Amino acid sequence: IREYQSVSDIKFDGNFANPSVNYDAIPTLYVDYAEVAKPTLSVKFRVETFERNTDFSKVKFNPNEKLSAETEFYLKPTQHIPNDGIVKQKAEEITKGVKGDLERAKAIYTWVANTMQRDNSILGCGTGDVKAILESGKLVGKCTDINSVFVGLCRSIGIPAREIFGIRVGQSRFSDQMGSAKDGVAKISGGQHCRAEFYLKGYGWIPVDPADVTKVRLGEKLTNDDAKIVAVRDYCFGNWEMCWIGFNYGRDFILKPTPEQTPLNNFGYPYAEIGGDPLNSFDPKEFKYDYVSKKL
Repeated sequence: IREYQSVSDIKFDGNFANPSVNYDAIPTLYVDYAEVAKPTLSVKFRVETFERNTDFSKVKFNPNEKLSAETEFYLKPTQHIPNDGIVKQKAEEITKGVKGDLERAKAIYTWVANTMQRDNSILGCGTGDVKAILESGKLVGKCTDINSVFVGLCRSIGIPAREIFGIRVGQSRFSDQMGSAKDGVAKISGGQHCRAEFYLKGYGWIPVDPADVTKVRLGEKLTNDDAKIVAVRDYCFGNWEMCWIGFNYGRDFILKPTPEQTPLNNFGYPYAEIGGDPLNSFDPKEFKYDYVSKKL
């Protein structure tokens, strides 16, 4: 249960063996199979979502707050998100002369949303390799790439930040680029989407999503100056429209039990392996998974 979603009535069945559920930082259902011709697994759950909004008139910054160990963890570098070198250089360039963590995070968000471009040819949600993206100078990607750049730039100047991997589950009031459904039902096998948030001392976690700004801009063939993009960009700093649910914060981590593929870049897609060979998580038809959401 988080402030923006509450999950209940979790049920799973199939012809698997040895199921185990881990409800730690990276909630995971693990099963394995004996000699069965057609392995099956069905997971159903109910989720209630709550729009996440920030009233910036009530946001207070306290630079003297001592971070908890859990929050401080999101200042640390990972394999795909270093916080030194070109990452720190770019963050310092973007925030030069800007005072206050909220203002610096807003400057980074605006730069990412306005400068980075969505590239639909990239596999899945992208790898989120921040150093490689900045070094390439191309500044393109999908949601994991774009939001990882925001996260990496924030961390490099001492602002805790993290991605949240999840999936779109319904209609957006802003744009079909941000979610879709028909008659309350959405086929979402390809609807994985990564969001982000940063931590402001004295207040807490603030949601953002610069990647969706780039998605609407590309999908609707708009520019940064169009009124719709201005509105989406303003909304996506401090707010989440909850036609989406979050799975976990996992990044460059080891699943339990330990799989062949390790560390795992992120856990926004199902992971399975047969005889030690991982399946292609990005191809639902080859992997043979199907996600459907229904509005209740």
